[in-house]
Amino acid sequence: MRTPSRPFDRGHTDDLMTFLAASPTPYHAVANVAARLEKAGFKQVAETDAWDGTTGGKFVTRGGAIIAWFVPEGARAHTPFRIVGAHTDSPNLRVKPQPDMGSNGWRQVAVEIYGGPLLNSWLDRDLGLAGRISLRDGGERLVNIDRALLRVPQLAVHLDRSVNVDGLKLDKQRHMQPIWGLGNDVHEGDLLGFLEDEYGLGRGDITGWDLMTYAIEAPAYLGRDQELLAGPRMDNLLSVHACTAALAEVSRQEELPYIPVLAAFDHEENGSQSDTGADGPLLGSVLERSVFARGGAYEDRARAFAGTVCLSSDTGHAVHPNYAERHDPTHHPRANGGPILKVNVNNRYATDGSGRAVFAAACEKAGVPFQSFVSNNAMPCGTTIGPITAARHGIKTVDIGAAILSMHSVRELCGADDPFLLANALTAFLEG
Repeated sequence: MRTPSRPFDRGHTDDLMTFLAASPTPYHAVANVAARLEKAGFKQVAETDAWDGTTGGKFVTRGGAIIAWFVPEGARAHTPFRIVGAHTDSPNLRVKPQPDMGSNGWRQVAVEIYGGPLLNSWLDRDLGLAGRISLRDGGERLVNIDRALLRVPQLAVHLDRSVNVDGLKLDKQRHMQPIWGLGNDVHEGDLLGFLEDEYGLGRGDITGWDLMTYAIEAPAYLGRDQELLAGPRMDNLLSVHACTAALAEVSRQEELPYIPVLAAFDHEENGSQSDTGADGPLLGSVLERSVFARGGAYEDRARAFAGTVCLSSDTGHAVHPNYAERHDPTHHPRANGGPILKVNVNNRYATDGSGRAVFAAACEKAGVPFQSFVSNNAMPCGTTIGPITAARHGIKTVDIGAAILSMHSVRELCGADDPFLLANALTAFLEG
């Protein structure tokens, strides 16, 4: 492995911290990615409009997903794509359709568990509330109550003397409903009325909502030498941020052998099966329309897809110093050791030998070291958008990411240099 050709850039990590704090939900993440791409010269196109084959950067948004691509000068209808993929969602507590509840003098908000969070990490945290609301007039807007509004209180040790012996046991229904005030009477419409007041809306103006809680504590450097980064939603906004930076960077070049693409999906944490998930038609539709807009036919589409490669970037597990036996004994990814190549021969990850070669070439070009991750044989691994992308679109896909601790916690931990190293590798990959 080589020493990075460029010095570590904490400016990139500082910007990641800003991005994490400004993106409490997938909808906010998409809005922030779109704003960054617009600053880089990209233009939004509507799915309902006719597309043209002009060069330059374009993007489509749909809910918590965004697909962006840059058509360089000289691109032909059959020019292959280079795709960097990620997901915008993270495990959390999401507001139910009838949110107002409470008992014994406490007012609470009814929530449903989204994805697979580490439930204990949500206890005794100051929580904000954010998401998307739909209005009676047909409009939509993003909302964010960025202050201590809710809290899931843990039971005192005096009332559960066995907690430090037998371990904490949490019931998802009974123990995870946050409090947000006092009162013996629960009134239907309290939470929505609160939001309507906060945003200057009339009573009954909110007719639909996708709301979720989040910990309001800001990202922060950690450690004696501040070589670590602690923050929320690194799985997987760390990758979304790196992918966005890489696409913006390569769009400044005059000549590219491929069409670089960013694909950031929603709903990875619960299976990707939605119109904004990786198992939906969004990516394929955008790529095909791009080919056809440049005058291509089905044969051009087939040729373009055959030469396309996707890097599916998602966080993976750094070796845990207190649980090293849970990891494969010969694969111990370390913080600040560079991005990880994720391998599973049962196709929970899409990487194969030829895909490894593509990623190795990109890292060599960028002067970035990389590591390999394989799960302990006794510990079944998770999965990503990688195998879905490969199977659904017939596209060669390689699973990579950054190594972190505390995955699916409300607050995760990574090496402070790894986000920059990942972005450099993604940039080199998109350059071809």
